[in-house]
Amino acid sequence: MRVRFHGAAGEVTGSCHEVEAAGHRLLLDCGMIQGSIDDEHRNFEPFPFIIDGIGAVVLSHAHIDHCGRLPVLVARGYQGPIWTHVATADLLRIMLEDAASLAEMDAMQDNKHRRDGHAHHKPLFTRADVGKVLKLVRPIGYGKATEILPGVTLTLRDAGHILGSASVELRAREGEGERVLVFSGDLGPKGTPILRDAEPVPQADLLLLESTYGGRAHRDRESTLAEIGDVLESAWNAGGNVLIPAFAVGRSQELLYWFARNWDEWNMARWKIFLDSPMATKVVGVYDDHESLFDQDAQAVWRGRPHPFRLPNLNFSVEVEESRAINDHRGGAIIIAGSGMCNGGRIRHHLRQNLGRRETHVMFVGYQANGTLGRRLVDGAREVKLFGESVHVNAQLHTVGGLSAHADQPALVDWYGQVGNRPPVVLVHGEDDARDSLAGALRKQHGADVMLVRPGMEVDV
Repeated sequence: MRVRFHGAAGEVTGSCHEVEAAGHRLLLDCGMIQGSIDDEHRNFEPFPFIIDGIGAVVLSHAHIDHCGRLPVLVARGYQGPIWTHVATADLLRIMLEDAASLAEMDAMQDNKHRRDGHAHHKPLFTRADVGKVLKLVRPIGYGKATEILPGVTLTLRDAGHILGSASVELRAREGEGERVLVFSGDLGPKGTPILRDAEPVPQADLLLLESTYGGRAHRDRESTLAEIGDVLESAWNAGGNVLIPAFAVGRSQELLYWFARNWDEWNMARWKIFLDSPMATKVVGVYDDHESLFDQDAQAVWRGRPHPFRLPNLNFSVEVEESRAINDHRGGAIIIAGSGMCNGGRIRHHLRQNLGRRETHVMFVGYQANGTLGRRLVDGAREVKLFGESVHVNAQLHTVGGLSAHADQPALVDWYGQVGNRPPVVLVHGEDDARDSLAGALRKQHGADVMLVRPGMEVDV
């Protein structure tokens, strides 16, 4: 058994790992590279493996940095199965169709500005490509061992990151014995609202472990919620709006959960709340279809009043005209919009309208990758470009780390400690400072054999 690393090896996005097992080759994830323009252009490059030889794909979850190049893979010839959790299969259609629409729109806008004679920019993939991907999806549940290739068995376990997220266990017959590879996927922190905690794995011969927040400890949940309450109160008193760049899957739904849970404490009834994301609105429907995956606290909240997805002052903005109408609200509005890193989507229009106003509050509640607009704002940029215009940053910015959907260093170390045989570890899905820090903690607390890989490297299992 052998693993080759092609993406999210020294960076956070573009998850893609190639596995040789029992004489077959398969992929773990096939994610989009996100960040700067140069980073995103890498998505158009040829894959660093022979597509014809890939017999299966296993998808850990539906975030675009894990699934976003599946349409490219299929358009270039892949015709095998794509194994994933049932809820991920439902989310995948929404995520990829939205990404295709954005890619087609960006290409159209770009081509309008090109002079005659210049090559036209093509989208990374189209909605037709997405349709071909969806025909290949093979959904399975948690805990069900499934032979996906001769001699290769897959088991998915709840990773507690987003709805349907999974840690991946691959068992392969190798000669007279068996080898076990575990890929953590993205792990959620303990106590994440709505979702159950990440399930431990019993043992492995090699563990691929994410390290997004491997270099830090999150703020505790109670302090985080108190901070959100303070931000909302300050924004209300200042007469401004609250802008929340949020991922359509996971964070948007979690915010609505906390608004319902703290309805009275935060005096939420006084606000107009806008979920300005057609994709997040569709995702709400998927959550409704999979309440059986919720933890006990969430199921209790769902039975109570107000229902998180049916708050009396919640407005779902689907059409463009509805999104534009939000600009009429100069204060008293909470606007949740994508993208979570501010690199695209409707949040950029709201930032253009509101960043220059001192009474505006912007809450960052998720990871901001290098090269993104969100990262520049978090790092203190006083002026940014939006739609060709220079916009001064006068708004008050808040980074609320305690709502992260990723486990922090203590949680990652604890999760590894529950693997019975303390296997060798390869750290993926993290920037180098986070990986270095997590590697040190794993070695110190568990005596772990830890490796940091780069794209193109190979490791035997």
